[in-house]
Amino acid sequence: MLLKTLIAVVFIAMLASLAAGAGFLLKDDSQSRRLLTSLKIRVCLAALLVVLLAYGFFGGPLG
Repeated sequence: MLLKTLIAVVFIAMLASLAAGAGFLLKDDSQSRRLLTSLKIRVCLAALLVVLLAYGFFGGPLG
């Protein structure tokens, strides 16, 4: 149950980072680095999500 909750939290964090990046893209000027930072966070969260899913499927808790 903990793994499923962690996967859901990481997925929601990815969606929040995506929304923040869209907001930064629309509002910030071209010199701002916040969009790049948002992308870096989203890529790290996606990698974490893949690792969690792989552990869940191959380790047994998901399936």
